[in-house]
Amino acid sequence: MDTATMDETVAEISTRIAARQFTQHVAVNVAKLVHMQTDTELAKSVRCCDMISIDGMGIVWAARALGYAVPERVAGVDLFSRLLAEAARQEFPVYLLGATDEVVARVAMLCADWYPGLRIAGYHHGYFGDDHQRVVDQIRESGARLLFVAITSPTKENFINRWRETLGVDFVMGVGGTFDVVAGKVSRAPRWMQTAGLEWLFRVLQEPRRMWRRYLVTNSKFAVMLGKALLVPR
Repeated sequence: MDTATMDETVAEISTRIAARQFTQHVAVNVAKLVHMQTDTELAKSVRCCDMISIDGMGIVWAARALGYAVPERVAGVDLFSRLLAEAARQEFPVYLLGATDEVVARVAMLCADWYPGLRIAGYHHGYFGDDHQRVVDQIRESGARLLFVAITSPTKENFINRWRETLGVDFVMGVGGTFDVVAGKVSRAPRWMQTAGLEWLFRVLQEPRRMWRRYLVTNSKFAVMLGKALLVPR
């Protein structure tokens, strides 16, 4: 994983886009890291990325405990916002892929409004099943330089890695549930909860039936992983 600040991450991505240097980006949190231990395809898709940001205070704290100098968390939703602002400034067209028709259309409208000069090259919902080729063709023909994919894991990571050579963009990033947050469908945790590493708890409180088991299992497995790592001489 890249131990970089948000500013350093944005600067590096902007430089690579300007140079037409293809960049496959992924943001890793506790749940994704845990699933990578058993999902070999997901693990491969993540390791193939050119940039791997740390999105999750749990990983930040664990890395620091293991002796790594991680300056800060680079949250995917915040990086999405920073890159849209940069795309508007540099006149890089963007493509939005994911969520429902209604949500992605609203995100496109809001982003065009919030970032004057931003060019939305196109957008498409994320429920296209196995009809990958048609969607990939639309993205390539749109002329977009940046592609943001708001589909659940591991589908988005595997989709990006499978089609990276034919997407026709300079930068592609999975943004998970970011479109739902931007569209106002889902609320984001207060800043103090983000800083305290309690964003997962906020999501559980929002959607207890769907989220409690997921976070109980992944957080417990991550704690065991960290405990074992701390016992290994370094």
